[in-house]
Amino acid sequence: MNYLGKDVQLKVVGTRPIRPDGVEKVNGRAAFGADVAVSGMIHAKVVRSPHAHARIKSIDTSKAEAVKGVSAVITGADLPDIPSEEAFVGEGPANFREMSHNVIARDKVLYDGHAVAAVAATSAAIAEEAARLVEVEYEVLPHVISVEEAMADGAPVLHDDMFTQGVDPKPTKASNIAKRVEFKLGDSNAAFAKADVIVERQYKTQPVHQAYIEPHACVVSYNPDGQAQIWCSSQGQFMVRAFCAKLMGMDIASIRVMPMEIGGGFGGKTLVYLEPLALALSKKSGRPVKMVMSREEVFRGSGPTSGGTINVKIGATKNGRIVAAECETILQAGAFPGSPVGPACMTAFACYDLTDVTAFGYDVVSNLSLIHI
Repeated sequence: MNYLGKDVQLKVVGTRPIRPDGVEKVNGRAAFGADVAVSGMIHAKVVRSPHAHARIKSIDTSKAEAVKGVSAVITGADLPDIPSEEAFVGEGPANFREMSHNVIARDKVLYDGHAVAAVAATSAAIAEEAARLVEVEYEVLPHVISVEEAMADGAPVLHDDMFTQGVDPKPTKASNIAKRVEFKLGDSNAAFAKADVIVERQYKTQPVHQAYIEPHACVVSYNPDGQAQIWCSSQGQFMVRAFCAKLMGMDIASIRVMPMEIGGGFGGKTLVYLEPLALALSKKSGRPVKMVMSREEVFRGSGPTSGGTINVKIGATKNGRIVAAECETILQAGAFPGSPVGPACMTAFACYDLTDVTAFGYDVVSNLSLIHI
């Protein structure tokens, strides 16, 4: 570490530099996702599930399509069927099949607010009216919210093809536990045996939404030559481009993303929700499409951070030195795997100088919108 003497004069530290984006934001000239307007633009609304867990038996869009001013209606059948594969795009590994099924449901809805269809029309009012006419027949299924409910014997399973990773032998029965992770140093069991005092506590947290002031918004234009332009509020335009290319089966070079000013994100705008739907609607209608979430849609259709249960056990000597520690972290992932249980375990005791410690955790799916940090 370098230390600076008292006589050193710094150009920036200790001053109040002018923010390069400050003037435009103060005078109202800064353009956010919902401010974009292009020639020939139409507006779209999403049809969302009122159920936390249900099988989609049928979707009838005929009444919505018959409304004057409606340009296009899409369901999950209008997006490509993507095989299950993971790739490092954005902030970490992403399973594109799961991402696609989160953007719009296929055979099942997995949380209240899960998108099942989208309607584009000449005005937002017509799109909203037509969206109410989309008829979806559901077979309502039991749902689970807390990690305890999701892990219980006999709990309704969200994904019939999900088997817990990280355990040996590999399970043959599907469950809501996506994976188990473990980090270990030394021998915590032996260290606990030598401890004079052992304290055990359980802590529970609830999922908390990032509550950014600006809702998700985008404008997407798909051209007849296969090129597409996306204007959106995002924490990473290259991530949006890569996600949309994969989800829509497009060449990544055919998509250009223009990042607009962002009215807050806090990790909640590192996924795509509206952009692939707007892209599909623009391609089908031949018109640029604008989509803006309402505040209700933000809370129902985009992901909060994880809630969960944390069990901590600490052993210490009589003189107050911690000699052993163990932590079990069980986090909600939402409808699809991907809670930050790995980083949670890695940082659980990172501030302590310990030689004998074990941290393990579980990534658990439940009927909530996809968790994101």
